[in-house]
Order: sequence, then C-alpha cells, then structure tokens
Amino acid sequence: MTAKPEITQRDLRSRSREIMDAVEHGESFTVTRDGHEIAELIPLRRRPRFVSRQQFAAMSRNAPGIDIETFRADQDAAADHEMISPYDR
Repeated sequence: MTAKPEITQRDLRSRSREIMDAVEHGESFTVTRDGHEIAELIPLRRRPRFVSRQQFAAMSRNAPGIDIETFRADQDAAADHEMISPYDR
C-alpha cells in the first residue's frame, strides 16, 4: 500500500478545486490539522451504470429459470390490492 500524500486542512480549503480534480482522477490524500492526521480523501468507487448486452448475457447464463405463472401468483400474494387513498380518512 502506497502512502497517500498529506495535505493540510488549509491546503484543502485554498486548493479545493485542484485537489478534488486530482481525487476525481483517482488520487487519494491524507488530510492533517495541526500536524495530526484527521481524514482520508479518497475517490468513490463507481460501478458502471449500464452493462453491455454481452455482459448481461454472460451474467444471465447461470440464472435460474422463471415460471411466469408462479411469479405472477407470488406478486399477487404480496401486493396489496386494496387501494387506500391517504386523503380518505
């Protein structure tokens, strides 16, 4: 594990755009105040929002089959079929 560059709280405040751009591009920092480490600034791990058709097909290969009638019966059993308006009280 490589050491994260240290930045002071003051640096973070005065160079926030530059530092956030670096974080957006994968860099991490340790934030210090009065010489003490107080936080780590790390990029979020983002999952891809969409998967390709090939990825979806590969992920679906081992999925169990679905019996549509059983699925509908499960949905009907779980659904509240009685519509109640929050305004009719």
